[in-house]
Amino acid sequence: MTKFDAIGADELAKEYGTPLYIYRENTIRKAFRGLKGAFPGIRTRIHYAVKANSNPWILKILHEEGAWADVVSPGEIFLALYSGFPADRLLFTQNSVSNKEMEYALEKKVRINVESISQLKRLKNIAPGTDISIRFNIYVGAGHHSHVITGGPESKFGIDWENTDEVKKIIADGGLNLKGIHCHIGSGILDAEMFVHAVKNLLTTAKKFPDLEVIDFGGGIGIPYKEHDEHPINVKELGERLMKEYRDFCTEYGKEPDLALEPGRYLVAQSGTLLCRVTSIKKSRKYTFIGTNTGFNHLIRPSFYGSYHEIEPALKRTGGKIKAVITGNLCESGDVFTRTENGIAPRIFTPIEEGDLLLIKNTGAYGFSMASHYNSFPLPAEVLVKGRESKLIRRKEKVEELLKNIPEL
Repeated sequence: MTKFDAIGADELAKEYGTPLYIYRENTIRKAFRGLKGAFPGIRTRIHYAVKANSNPWILKILHEEGAWADVVSPGEIFLALYSGFPADRLLFTQNSVSNKEMEYALEKKVRINVESISQLKRLKNIAPGTDISIRFNIYVGAGHHSHVITGGPESKFGIDWENTDEVKKIIADGGLNLKGIHCHIGSGILDAEMFVHAVKNLLTTAKKFPDLEVIDFGGGIGIPYKEHDEHPINVKELGERLMKEYRDFCTEYGKEPDLALEPGRYLVAQSGTLLCRVTSIKKSRKYTFIGTNTGFNHLIRPSFYGSYHEIEPALKRTGGKIKAVITGNLCESGDVFTRTENGIAPRIFTPIEEGDLLLIKNTGAYGFSMASHYNSFPLPAEVLVKGRESKLIRRKEKVEELLKNIPEL
């Protein structure tokens, strides 16, 4: 039986039920320390991308480790502050932001990372003299899927880097104080060259602004979802390459601003597993379908991106192999966990029976945070594991709670 630290999957299922998100605390702490340690001798800020997993208990762990927080909505500002982050360690980088949302950030004393000329002009009128950061589109984009590429000519994010003169004029007219610049090229990237290319472009832009306190390289560091076919990015080597570019820049710049990174997936994805139970096995003319008690309402990545997640039974049986498709329980043909962008993709498993527990691995990022109530299923529980201890960090919803925001009929 698979164990999470020292606790069996069956024990967790018995205590908390399924489907169940399980996170290993030590895995999160190890990932943070490894990334932080890859930049020795440079003042480095690690801004955790809250959108990856916004559970306050996860945020609390990262705050304890010394993280800052990248927040993209008033809700994430609220959760980060609730979890212990001080306001001056938050950076608010919302897309298509309204004046009301900017006013909320300003009220909470959170710095705004401006990502459009329109927003910059409006902020100049709302809060002249305030400290800001600017997100630039430096025309480098990368990611595991087209939906997560956030740089380049087709991206909706950031101010085009050739517009620096207009940015400088608006800042001067409004008495705004530019403290930092930022870029973010995409998500789930395993190619160090893309980061180096982006950083070179960002540092070229930084030279046009003489008094920066921080230069934020953004996030996007991926993890190997295909454990036997993909290789993790070597963060030590990545750190060495980025530090060389940065030190060369600082020599020319005449000062050394802080360096910031914005990881989300890299810090939490590998800590998480979605534990579910096999509810049916159906042999059709073409496939054997193994149905579970969860679906893309709880983990949308395979259906939305065609993303791969390792799936394995918690109990490894002997006696041959089976070829099967793992599905969810939603009334939707696309509710399949073993798929690619091109459709259903059966996999080979050890024997599986109805009632077995299945592990869907590497689901600590963009799992629960992208969950929904589709088909009116309640949201699952979340549990944090450390050694022999487990802590319920979000209880399973009750079906009656589907009415919690509905006026009485």
